[in-house]
Amino acid sequence: MSEIETISEQRCHDGVQGFYRHHSESCGGPMRFAVYQPPQAAREACPVLYFLAGLTCTEETATIKAGAQRVAAELGLILVMPDTSPRHTGIDGAIGDWEFGEGAGFYVDATQSPWASRFRMHDYIASELPALLKRRFPVDAERSGITGHSMGGHGALTMALRHPQQFRSVSAFAPIVAPSQVPWGHKAFSRYLGDDPATWADYDACELVRRRTFDGTILIDQGEADGFLTSQLKPELFDQACAEGGQSLVLRRHAGYDHSYYFITSFIEDHLRHHAEALGRL
Repeated sequence: MSEIETISEQRCHDGVQGFYRHHSESCGGPMRFAVYQPPQAAREACPVLYFLAGLTCTEETATIKAGAQRVAAELGLILVMPDTSPRHTGIDGAIGDWEFGEGAGFYVDATQSPWASRFRMHDYIASELPALLKRRFPVDAERSGITGHSMGGHGALTMALRHPQQFRSVSAFAPIVAPSQVPWGHKAFSRYLGDDPATWADYDACELVRRRTFDGTILIDQGEADGFLTSQLKPELFDQACAEGGQSLVLRRHAGYDHSYYFITSFIEDHLRHHAEALGRL
């Protein structure tokens, strides 16, 4: 397993906000991620919450814009913000389209050439990164939660539904809940996974929740002024799928809020407390 290179570390709310780099076997090259260690981490292992960012984002986006560190310091939660894809892959077509490729890994393990050699973000988030963090940081791996925004909300929901023994809490902001039924998903999945929609089901939260439920309540916040609401997000489909599958869901809709981090920072505290309660911090 590769060693972690420290890019920078800064004091933040009496904890430490750091940025790091390592060589990823899953993604076949260097990957970057951010970790916030609350003050409690100096004396004990702490629960960990992963925040998966959306299209075009990096490990810096949620770290800088979400405003999560203050409440994480109060609650004693370690925050992990990974990048959204491998970078500098050299693959033809991997850059130049904000909806696909670098910055748009969609948290799947690609099966199609040439993407399969580098774009394996599901394995990276579910397996490689947690093992790496356990070696370097004071994380209580038995108490892990996951959240995310948009494409990252899709990633959080599918990770939790596929790995319920690993992630004990889950939430999402404006997630892509049914990628098999919307343009963003069609573009990404057909290229990463192939043209057969049957192969997409393992990365579609609506399909997954009909097969298996998560042992706990899923929290989703959605802005009603979100420009992607009707064309790409369609939270009503997940609401219906959860009802059909018997999944506990709290879906909150907020008038006037859009898809931006102004929306996320307005409700991030609720999400952190949702996870802290499930992970034994409240």
